Amino acid sequence: MSMTFRPPLSDESVLKRWMALEMGRMNDGVVAERRRLSDLVRETTPVSITRGGKEFAYDKSTLQLLWGKLPESIRTRIKLPIIFYFDSTVTDSFLLTDAIALEVFQSLGELSEMREFIGGRLWVGRAIVFAIMRKYPSSIQIMVR
Repeated sequence: MSMTFRPPLSDESVLKRWMALEMGRMNDGVVAERRRLSDLVRETTPVSITRGGKEFAYDKSTLQLLWGKLPESIRTRIKLPIIFYFDSTVTDSFLLTDAIALEVFQSLGELSEMREFIGGRLWVGRAIVFAIMRKYPSSIQIMVR
């Protein structure tokens, strides 16, 4: 009988695997494939499919509001929902990695024109992100990294 050596499981490795499973579950509600505002605004019932396989319904009035407020150059490029990333090592901010989304927020007056990406990243305070989410329902999601 052949015996295979398996190193003992440490508490840390078990915890890491459990956390990875839980983060995956938390992200089940995040849209699997983001869609262009220009496509969504034309649909009667705009929806996307989440990573968990359920429908994510967009707020039609929010789509129309964005369409009316954004310049055409942005309307045709922005994909929704805009994703902010949560990183457990940074408790007071969310990470934005979408440069077009920054243009959107600056155009809407939600973020200063002085804000810019550094290394393809921009940290935005939690309070600001939550305020934007309340103002533009269904257009923003938070994903756990």
